[in-house]
Amino acid sequence: MSSYACQPPKNNDYNNHKSAIWQSEQYAIYPDKVVQQEFAAHALSPTKMTSNYKSKAKEFQNPKLTFKFSINGKDNEMVPGEDHQFTCIAQNGTCETPLITFGEPLKLTGKVPVNTYLPPNTKLKIRLDMRQVLEAFNIEGFFTTYNGDKIYKEDFKGVFVAGNPAPLTWDFDNLANYPELELKDPYGNGIFEVTLLLTSDEEDTITASNWELSKEVASFPQYSSNYPVVDALYNLSLEEMVNAIEPDSTFRTGKEWSGVWTRDISYSIILSMAILQPEVARISLLRKVTKHQRIIQDTGTGGAYPISSDRIVWAIAAWELYKVTGDINWLKESYQIIKNSLEDDLKNVYNPKTGLFRGESSFLDWREQTYPEWMQPTDIFESECLGTNAVFYQASSILAQMAEILNEKSVAEKYRQLAEKVKKGINEQLWLPENGYYGQYVYGRNFKILSPKAEALGEALCVLFDIADSEKQQSIVAKTPVTPYGIPCIYPQIPNIPPYHNNAVWPFVQSYWSLAAAKVGNKQALTESISAIYRPAALLLTNKENFVASNGDYAGTQINSSNMLWSLAGNLSLIYKVIFGMDFQPNCLQFKPVVPQAFAGNRTLKNFKYRQTILDIYLEGHGNKIKTVTLDNKAIPQAEIPAHLTGRHVLKIELENNRLSGSKINKVAVEFSPISPEVSYANGTLSWEEVADAKFYKVVQNGKELLKSENTSVKVLASEYSEYQVIAVTSKGHESFASEPLVVTSEKNTQLLELEKSVAKAHSSYKEASGIGFIEISKDKSASLNLPFTVAEPGIYAIDFRYANGEGPINTNNKCAIRTLKINDNFLGTIVLPQRGSNEWSDWGFSNAVQVKLEKGTHQLTLAFEPVNENMNEEVNRAMLDCIRLTKITN
Repeated sequence: MSSYACQPPKNNDYNNHKSAIWQSEQYAIYPDKVVQQEFAAHALSPTKMTSNYKSKAKEFQNPKLTFKFSINGKDNEMVPGEDHQFTCIAQNGTCETPLITFGEPLKLTGKVPVNTYLPPNTKLKIRLDMRQVLEAFNIEGFFTTYNGDKIYKEDFKGVFVAGNPAPLTWDFDNLANYPELELKDPYGNGIFEVTLLLTSDEEDTITASNWELSKEVASFPQYSSNYPVVDALYNLSLEEMVNAIEPDSTFRTGKEWSGVWTRDISYSIILSMAILQPEVARISLLRKVTKHQRIIQDTGTGGAYPISSDRIVWAIAAWELYKVTGDINWLKESYQIIKNSLEDDLKNVYNPKTGLFRGESSFLDWREQTYPEWMQPTDIFESECLGTNAVFYQASSILAQMAEILNEKSVAEKYRQLAEKVKKGINEQLWLPENGYYGQYVYGRNFKILSPKAEALGEALCVLFDIADSEKQQSIVAKTPVTPYGIPCIYPQIPNIPPYHNNAVWPFVQSYWSLAAAKVGNKQALTESISAIYRPAALLLTNKENFVASNGDYAGTQINSSNMLWSLAGNLSLIYKVIFGMDFQPNCLQFKPVVPQAFAGNRTLKNFKYRQTILDIYLEGHGNKIKTVTLDNKAIPQAEIPAHLTGRHVLKIELENNRLSGSKINKVAVEFSPISPEVSYANGTLSWEEVADAKFYKVVQNGKELLKSENTSVKVLASEYSEYQVIAVTSKGHESFASEPLVVTSEKNTQLLELEKSVAKAHSSYKEASGIGFIEISKDKSASLNLPFTVAEPGIYAIDFRYANGEGPINTNNKCAIRTLKINDNFLGTIVLPQRGSNEWSDWGFSNAVQVKLEKGTHQLTLAFEPVNENMNEEVNRAMLDCIRLTKITN
């Protein structure tokens, strides 16, 4: 190794770089700048950058507006896909809709004149006729929506408008948090109005034009290389990390996101925060633990846990922190928390039939952004998702390793076996051999099917955690769809859903994709993935939360934040875990550098702290094979630092300059799947409206493909229980989500058991209960119910409950009710009763269904609150139960 190896460039080298490191039609990365069309960001020094980037989101805004109305923040005006359409041609800065009747679509008339756009600061007045709704309230006491749901007069909270462009939003669940989108009745005549300011100049479309280091970061590892942009972005990310630490020594999620979030801190700690902020990481992790020593699930769908179940990613972060610090007390403390949580999860969310855990996709926790619109929170709970199960696999493996260290042999064996079952389940249930990557989840009701969409984070985690074997790992990185501005969260995109998780790239997900590409040695995938992280960070001079996949812009997603914790953590991870290849083990720190040839050169990382030692690390060359490695100028057999090393040392690594082997990626345009068909049944025939762009339709019966049809109707039999779904398929092979399962069966296969008759505790204060009332269950009321019933025929039965839970809205809070279901004192499964609307106790739905084989005769069900059924609220665990539904689904 030469004596001048790994020296940082001189200051006057910072503007002397000509050739691009990586480039595409959309943008180029140079050593000292990033260029995207007319925009450019320049690194003037390791601590100073400039950018002239300006969002084009408001330029050439289409005057065609799409919107619909919402009572109480629900999508309840018209069928999905049916919207109001209005062309806003402003006169004196103002336009006004005609009077629109609730439930009757307003359609576009005529063509928009050429070169006509929506100018900034246009005022839009929307007028809505609600008289028929109010009349129904006064005459019948309720209004019946298009799908048969009843909204009671006393439950009416207001009418909102949803749609696009901004300030309109399609986020129905959060409309109540946008008071400017609520229509009012100013004259008390049933005509509601609202005036909106479209493309407001107040909306920020210009990011910072200059960045200069202003925080003290000298105590952290100091990085330098032949790439000025990389050096500057490293220091910018260090500064944003300092910004992300609150006065109470916890991580702030982002500039616009206060508070500590389990998944955000965990994914960030895994990427790089355990390395740079171990004490803040420890404090933040402990902030996300309940008083019963369980991991806290972030708020989410239907009152969160167990509909959302990815809290267990905490375990992977805790293990990473232990490997970095070697703190045995932390190992013991976190071990018990992880064990408690997984023990509960085994009862509440594990499906022993498939080997998979149930629950919402990890981090993809915004219902319609990644799920079909028909899926209720109970349906989402029933789904078995790629990313979430990858996390459960790794958490189970980690608990086994922790147990080994702590000499808990039986626990270690139990969770080793569990991990293998989850791995087997992922590979058997979710792998798509024809695609060469995994599907996103299985979903449905009593019979499940696999969604073939790619799910980027889950694909990456399956590579990193060795859930996929080496052949599959190579295939995943080469074949998972990647779009021009990066890897989107899912592919293809969902139509009529605005960007956030849908049609979006998230830098932290891109970072995990970079780690996966590095692991398999795919040169093209890795170089492009690194570039996809550096592009937005340089142009925007911050680590943003996300950006639109179709144009690479930060403006246009539903929510966005600068200084985003997991984005900055991912940016820093490129240096630590890709370029230097740091792999922390319980007893050592290993180095497995992966440097694409495009980033070849010399680099240093000084003042790197590992346990009781400080390292100055020098790295030379490119490739992923080490030629020589020395510690304090003495050759050592492998690039590894033992945990017991103390003092300051110099580590030098020279790579062989080998070419990385992989060069294939699946580069595609941003494309959308067709909409889901709406299916009906009558007289032995399934039928549906034609779906735009559909070449043919798949008809699915009980989770299996029955036939393909180019027609929009098919004859089916109605003798035994069948769930039918229809999938629209385009000429490119993009599949819609399957339609909502439509049950065709004879009446004798279903019976309803009124609960109030069984337990003699009838209530009738809420509307729409069947029979003579319903019962209340809570932690201290009817905490255990014994429910005898009789079946006339043997078979497999699905058991679910009609219930109401008005403890909170569908999209937030933490009061999902949970119960354990037993039959003849044998555990059957968990019944989940999610929130359905804040104080909406007359909104009834069905719980998840638990399947059981029953013999002819009388049986006794027990529905009970048990300690494992604690939700994240830990106080309120309440619902109203109307009846039990017993459905014979097969012999």
